[in-house]
This record gives sequence, C-alpha cells and structure tokens, in this order.
Amino acid sequence: MPFAQSPLPAVRRRAVQVLAVTGAAALLLAGCGSSGSSAPAAGGSSAAGSAAPDQAGGKRTVKDATGKAVEIPASPQRIVTLTQEDLDAVLALGVKPAGITNGQGLNEPPAYLKDKVQGVPVVGNLLQPVMDKVIAAKPDLILAGDMQDEQVLKQLREITPATLVTMAPTDDWKLAFRGIGNAVNKLDQANKVIADYEAKAAKAGGELGKNKGAAVSIVRWNPTGPSWMERKQFAGGVALDMGLTRPKAQDKDGNAHSPALSLEKLAEIDGDWLFLSTLTDDGKAALKDVQSKPAYQELNAVKNNHAVTVDGSVWSTRGGPLAADVVIGDISKALASS
Repeated sequence: MPFAQSPLPAVRRRAVQVLAVTGAAALLLAGCGSSGSSAPAAGGSSAAGSAAPDQAGGKRTVKDATGKAVEIPASPQRIVTLTQEDLDAVLALGVKPAGITNGQGLNEPPAYLKDKVQGVPVVGNLLQPVMDKVIAAKPDLILAGDMQDEQVLKQLREITPATLVTMAPTDDWKLAFRGIGNAVNKLDQANKVIADYEAKAAKAGGELGKNKGAAVSIVRWNPTGPSWMERKQFAGGVALDMGLTRPKAQDKDGNAHSPALSLEKLAEIDGDWLFLSTLTDDGKAALKDVQSKPAYQELNAVKNNHAVTVDGSVWSTRGGPLAADVVIGDISKALASS
C-alpha cells in the first residue's frame, strides 16, 4: 500500500502520521515490494501507516531529496553512509553500516559515534568517498547526504544505482532522518525515535531550574572569527525543543550561520549562556587566542562563568538523533547544575 511522508513543522507533534509530501525534500515511498509499483503524486492522497512487509529480493522506488526516483532494495543489507548525519541516523535505527566516512573536519569517525562503529571500514572523508573502498564495502544502498557533485554521484551510481541524496540544503535533521528511516524501511521506528527525543527534550528543558527558558548563544569559532547559529540550525533547534530562547541578535528563523564576526561585533555572541565549538585545530587556536582579549572577557556569559566549550563535531553539524541526545546532555549538565 503506497504512501508518502511530510516534514514536521517546528512545533512538536506527538502523534506522527505519514502524509502527502509538499515538496521534493523528503524521501517518498513509491512502491510496495515490487519494482513495478507506481506512486501517488506528491501532494496527492496517501494512506497513513508503515511500509509494506519486506519481500525477499523485493524492490521499492523512492524519491531522494532532489526529487529523483531511485529503485532500492526493500530490505537493504549493506549500507554505506557518506556523512555523519547518515551514520547517526542508521545507528539510531539499529542498523550497523557496511562502510562509513570520517566525521566533519576529522580524520576519524566522530567521537560520539566511535564506539558504535568499531570494525566498520572507513571509505573516505566526509562527502569524499574513495571509490575503490566503496566498491570493497559491496553496498546495496549508499546514503549520500547532501552530495552535490554530479560526477561523484555518477561514479557512486555505477557502483550501485541505489544511491540516495538524503538531505536538501534547507532540510532540518528531523525531516532528513525520516527520509532515511523510509529508505531503510524503518519509518515507523524513525517516527518513534523523534517522538521519544521530543519528549526527552521537553522534560530536560523543564528541569533547568532558574535557567529554564534562558537565552543561549550557540557559536562556532572559525580561524577567522566566531559565527553564531540561527534558530533552526541543528543545535539551535534542540535548544528550542528544550524551551530555551536565543539572544536577540541570534533570533533568526533559519538553519544557517552568520558570517565570521570581528572583535568589534563580539557582543553579538553574548547571552545568558554561551556554547562554543570548533571544528579544526586552527579554530581552536583562534578561540584560545581571543579568550585572553578584553572584548571576550567583557562578555556577560564569560564574566558569569557561563561560557561552555562543546564538541563541534556534534554541535556544528546537520545533526541526528544521537547527536541531539549529546546536545541535550551538554545543555542539561551546564544549566541544571548552575
């Protein structure tokens, strides 16, 4: 029985139904077990529920985040992930991949996922697969994140036509996660993971005592200076789900980040609490250098001992359920204990 899915709005939904898609950003289920099934048009009628039961050797057709129809196995067995967001998603769904890439800005898997991928072959860096290593992993499904290099996608599709772009530039992590859940035929489980996350975020936010509803500044320190994250950027969205707010300068309803700021504009990163992350050694060096300067020391968050350093490979990414759990833990540890 074919069905399609829709993204969640920013407000929390406890009961999730699979609805007609309003755009090409989500992966759409278009077939039920056989490659000959047809799909309802995006925006057309659909039935709420879960995917059809697996059929041995069966195929399904889905649309990836670009709107491209792709035939994939009904029950993929050897999944290669090309971003840590794809990796986070499949691990959250209980699937161990056959190949992975290193984390953003890293030459190894992200630390928060490292224990879960022991022994899994690394096939390259983030969105930079080494084709011989991908071939050696023998994938029957490749999750290609927000890959935009058509030449690389062509090479990957020669390895297996079941190669999916899993996120569009404006997708939030919940939408991308549902799409991945659909691709691996675990959409119901993906919906439950998100519902559980939202319940946990709301509960944690309600346990912050005097810091409940505090204005949190979320900043990545680059070699050229700090960039603050907009409200719907991954970590910003987690903070909102916890009932926290953002400083006025950062209260922008998007999922991008500001240009790197000069010392003269450093007040833009101030807030009740300041969460700082870096992604590279050069970024760490730049942060260490500025911490001795008056412009940094005069920030209210710094003077109140409310500046917290966090893992950029979690906080500065597109995100996923396991990363969201880390962010909730980091915020709770800082704010609930103060």
